[in-house]
Amino acid sequence: MTTSLIDIADGASDQPGRLSWVGMEGIDLPLQVAGRPLAGRADAGVSLDDPEARGIHMSRLYLALERLTDRELTPGRLHEVLAHFLDSHHGLSQQAFLDLSGEAMLRRPALVSPLAGWKAYPFAVRGRLTAQGFEARLELSIGYSSTCPCSAALARQLIQERFDRDFAEQEAVDSRAMRDWLGSEQGIVATPHSQRSQAHLELRLAPDVESLPVVEVIDRVESSLGTALQTAVKRVDEQAFALANGQNLMFCEDAARRLDRALREQPGVAGFRLRVVHAESLHAHDAVARSAWNWPGEQAG
Repeated sequence: MTTSLIDIADGASDQPGRLSWVGMEGIDLPLQVAGRPLAGRADAGVSLDDPEARGIHMSRLYLALERLTDRELTPGRLHEVLAHFLDSHHGLSQQAFLDLSGEAMLRRPALVSPLAGWKAYPFAVRGRLTAQGFEARLELSIGYSSTCPCSAALARQLIQERFDRDFAEQEAVDSRAMRDWLGSEQGIVATPHSQRSQAHLELRLAPDVESLPVVEVIDRVESSLGTALQTAVKRVDEQAFALANGQNLMFCEDAARRLDRALREQPGVAGFRLRVVHAESLHAHDAVARSAWNWPGEQAG
């Protein structure tokens, strides 16, 4: 029986040349984010800088990912795995890459009632280790509601016109009659349109950050917008949500500016790029706004 197996990846390539990325995509990997386990995906790779080498040792990348299982995902552990990628490919590779993705599950309380429910927040963590050092980026997608200021103004105008018609013959309006009118379908003849919206964030993490600020960023974003999507609700929560939308009328430009200000104050964030999408209920197309701060290749506001 053969005692050792040949590894043809150790042989020389018959077509020499350097490659910027070699590795694997779509690796199933159990991760832990925000204190909860989740089913994650990993894309792992290294550069192939030795032009004569035929290939890398992909099994070494795969096995190194075990260092991330059963422990909270942190920038430090991401750095550790990338360093192991390069150590296991000494002489072959000078750059290492690791992208992790999944959905963080957070329990979110209702606005007024004691109810609570679970929300999934898609995320990605992208780590790079090069001669320039280690860099980690966090990407998050956060849903919220947005009510159009223009449609709100037009709805108010229609309500005023209906009021003028319904009370045109009355010199003075009785407060009781006015209250009944405001509570009727005849009085509120129009309502503004709102849409389920998305904030897509790319955050460049500061070098000294010790943990992924997933919960902290989500909390700051939802607080700055004021209209976070809800989970379990009672009617009192639905009414509070209607009030929140009415007090936070937003074009996509308004939402982007709110997030820009909020993220500049977020500890652990050294730069960002953001995109907000209002999935219009009036139009068949979406309204989009972008912003960036301290992001390579992007003009800062």
